Amino acid sequence: MAKEEGKIKIGDIVSGAVLAGLGVFIIVEARGWEYLGPDGPGPGFFPLWYGIAMVALSLLLVALSFVARGAEPGKAVNWREVANGLSAWAGLALCVGLLKVLGFLLGFGLFVFFLVAVIYRQPLRTAVAVSVGMAVGFYLLFPLALKLELPVGMLGF
Repeated sequence: MAKEEGKIKIGDIVSGAVLAGLGVFIIVEARGWEYLGPDGPGPGFFPLWYGIAMVALSLLLVALSFVARGAEPGKAVNWREVANGLSAWAGLALCVGLLKVLGFLLGFGLFVFFLVAVIYRQPLRTAVAVSVGMAVGFYLLFPLALKLELPVGMLGF
């Protein structure tokens, strides 16, 4: 049993169980979709393997929580790391919410800028370069190379 001064890591066990349940749901839903079509992988291909990976990794998390030790006893919670994680999730949620208004390229570029400048505390020059580079990379890959449309916002890109 994992010990944190004799305690099991309940948070890892609960989150692993919830994620495993979500993974099973994804697998069950994906099995109803076409796995392979005449042109290659169908719409069920990626979700099926994503669900399998999710179940496997969450079960690994649960197993490791019984083996690994938790944080050092008496060690304070690093609230800055917690705030960074929650800020990244909030930024992602905002990015998804703004996709119809800004479009994928601009929304994703702003999200990457936020991550690099605010979360990783890099200089603005670096944040701009990375966010523009990522947006251009997505544009080159999806619309140009793969001929797939990304969501377009009110501004036309």
